[in-house]
Amino acid sequence: MKGYRYLAGVVSLGLDVETCVGCGACAEVCPHQVFMVEGGKARLADRDGCMECGACANNCPVAAIVVKPGVGCAAYVIQKWWQELTGRSGATGCC
Repeated sequence: MKGYRYLAGVVSLGLDVETCVGCGACAEVCPHQVFMVEGGKARLADRDGCMECGACANNCPVAAIVVKPGVGCAAYVIQKWWQELTGRSGATGCC
């Protein structure tokens, strides 16, 4: 779901382009299209779209991606999705 952000410029996501082998696993598993593969390497297409779920790092075969799941506020983004999908309000704020 596009457009959901918590705070700009605070995500713990990092990508080591030199280590990247361009397999595309990060782009495939990322729910927010944060990654794209160009010229045989991954690149960050939308860093602030990252909700720090850790799927990219867990699926990178060469450990070219680092992220500290839970440092940001994936729970906040998920709450907003839930509210939109169900039409009900829930807890607000961050974890």
